[in-house]
Amino acid sequence: MSIEEARQLARDSMAAYGHTAEEAHTIADHLIDSELRGLEYGGLARCLSIVEHLRTAPARRPISVLRDSPASAHLDGGYQVGYLVAQRATDIAIEKAKQTGVAIVGASKTWYTGMFSYYLERVTQAGFVGMAAGSGAPLVAPHGGTQRRFSTNPIAFGFPSTNAPVIWDIGTSSIMMADVVLKDRLGERLQEGQAFDQDGGPTMDPAAALRGAIAVWGGHKGSGLAMSVQLLGMLAGQDNAAPRLTDCGFLLLVVDPQLFGSTQEFCEQVSTFAAELRATRPVDPAQPVRVPFERSIEIRRRRMDAGHIDVPDLVVQALQKAIAKADGA
Repeated sequence: MSIEEARQLARDSMAAYGHTAEEAHTIADHLIDSELRGLEYGGLARCLSIVEHLRTAPARRPISVLRDSPASAHLDGGYQVGYLVAQRATDIAIEKAKQTGVAIVGASKTWYTGMFSYYLERVTQAGFVGMAAGSGAPLVAPHGGTQRRFSTNPIAFGFPSTNAPVIWDIGTSSIMMADVVLKDRLGERLQEGQAFDQDGGPTMDPAAALRGAIAVWGGHKGSGLAMSVQLLGMLAGQDNAAPRLTDCGFLLLVVDPQLFGSTQEFCEQVSTFAAELRATRPVDPAQPVRVPFERSIEIRRRRMDAGHIDVPDLVVQALQKAIAKADGA
């Protein structure tokens, strides 16, 4: 389907389930950016998951500021979808960093915050360095275990440069939950070692993984990082015992490089360092060393030039049915 058709489908889906035109636009922009950057499970497939959750989610209330200082803010997300809450947190953090040079904003009572690189792209475009971390209800087993204790707990860092920003955005689970859900919808299998069933045995069945636990990424080191992100979510106000998909934590730190010197010089250093990374002698000459985020930028450019994206028929049809059901309610 064309990019605009996909964007309109996302907007219509969000509007059908109670979002304003502005809110629907904000959510759709994030979802379609995921599609454009090759993260299909975070695009219209995630839109379908949002619609399904909205049918049973707690009543939404306006996003509010619980605590505020010149360099910080704590938000109550009002059980709004995280694309709206994290966007508000990003706006606040950037504005505060412009005044104080550093800002930290935390949010809770939200769910589904999407790609953290989406927010850090805005932070780096403003000339700032950023770090984002997010946690949620237990889905992932710690290293050496088979029971849920962490969420998928993404963490990301962004650095401005004179060229493309350097952004590293990862989940600390072996596979993201949205990807497991999409594979379950499409009847696909997981890879070996990615999940456990509810009895603790290894499984490649996404349905069994959804009842059991996802494996952590990176062994004991990844497990330690996942633990730290979970604790940062608590710092942001998340209740660690919260029910699933009602109270995720989001923490964003924004720093102005001018606190330590010239922003221009820092951006030039970042660009030079990125070039040095690319020039590293590769293990396989056919696989040159890449700098994080550059691949997704290139995929986005190619798909925008093509003007269309591929979306599973099942996802499109399910969204169209959901819109029709909401309109007929």
